[in-house]
Amino acid sequence: MRWCCWLPPVIDFPDDPTAELPFAHGGPPLSGLLRASAEDFQVDEMLGYEACGDGEHAFLHVRKRGLNTADVARELARFAGVRQVNVGFAGMKDRHAVTTQYFSVHLPGQGGPDWSQLNSDSLQVLDARRHNRKIRRGSLRANRFRLVLRELEGERAAADAVCSRISVEGVPNYFGPQRFGRNASNLHRAATFLAGEGRRPKREQLRMLLSAARSYLFNAVLAERVALGCWNRALDGDVFMLAGSNRQFQATPEDTDIARRVAAHDIHPSGPMPGQPGRTLQPTGEAAEIETRVLGAGLAAHWVDALITRRVDSERRALRLVPDSFQANWLDDRTLELVFALPSGGFATTVVRELMHHFDSRQEA
Repeated sequence: MRWCCWLPPVIDFPDDPTAELPFAHGGPPLSGLLRASAEDFQVDEMLGYEACGDGEHAFLHVRKRGLNTADVARELARFAGVRQVNVGFAGMKDRHAVTTQYFSVHLPGQGGPDWSQLNSDSLQVLDARRHNRKIRRGSLRANRFRLVLRELEGERAAADAVCSRISVEGVPNYFGPQRFGRNASNLHRAATFLAGEGRRPKREQLRMLLSAARSYLFNAVLAERVALGCWNRALDGDVFMLAGSNRQFQATPEDTDIARRVAAHDIHPSGPMPGQPGRTLQPTGEAAEIETRVLGAGLAAHWVDALITRRVDSERRALRLVPDSFQANWLDDRTLELVFALPSGGFATTVVRELMHHFDSRQEA
């Protein structure tokens, strides 16, 4: 069965678990270098709301370079004299980039320190206001990216054609290689844990390992639908997600507008983040048959059973990722700038892989 192409029958993960996943637009026409410097990978976080101006939390807009999100959270906690649990943020950002993002620091009854004293080459506090609640993980509308691809080789006309297709059709919403750790280390550790071996990881580490395992299974289902040519169209029994939302629904015979809404990017077919059944809708018909075929045997079936046993709740994720305001600008014959925004949970490297081989796959937002 085709699922064996995407999931190994034994635990033998490649260093990059995304390398052999099928492409949607004929394969990348370019090879080159991503992230020759941190400035070539710029990310700006878009929360979708602003500080209210009053409350117990300092609401900080920060620019960082050479630091990851955890590094900044620790530094903010140290500087403010609070525990790190009192520091909130919406999303993780990589150290190998220049990024802006938002943090909150819980300071009840305190005016807060002079945040400008933190400023350095690697960290600058751009703005500090007050807010009435902590920034929670996942409370993020989008990330805006500016990427520069260098030392490019390949057919420029073919690259332009792929860029046009990405802009119009989007890309498969794969989890990027950074989700799985360096040399797939998160998957190897997840496999050990789900087999009931070794010590139970600490809470944050456990969350990361379970996320890696579920992301790997989602990628396998999506890979099957890409191979079948149905990752971006409705199948009988699909669970759909509203664009820019986690809201789900299933079509009824009266829903005659589904194909048009999918084509207009108003809704997207979804795939499984496996776990125990709950409020998440379950596919039926042809969509369910594909998911059962991919997840119903071998390593996949074992992992699904283990996730259910550990009471991990199932979720759904859109199969399609559509960049907003996608622009591709040639800076010279071997340098291409990409500018676009992605909703929370989307990986910029997933967009780039449709266009370019051999890019740097270090962690990103």
